Amino acid sequence: MEFEILGDIQDVETIASGYSVHIRRYLERTYGKGRWRKMKGLTTVQLADGSICKAEIHWFEAHGIGRKDFKIKKIIS
Repeated sequence: MEFEILGDIQDVETIASGYSVHIRRYLERTYGKGRWRKMKGLTTVQLADGSICKAEIHWFEAHGIGRKDFKIKKIIS
């Protein structure tokens, strides 16, 4: 699903880190070695059809590499 993040990400939480990140090998091969963490938070997004809504998103991040592979997990409103 294509989307664009419009605002700041709020209520950021770490879901998993280190060996608990199951796709860590994929992340290291694709983006480089780092301390990968799976994160979640709430933000306002614009969907591909132009509608704007609040959503829970998940992503992976590592220091020096940044945030990668955003996914919408739940549309809130």
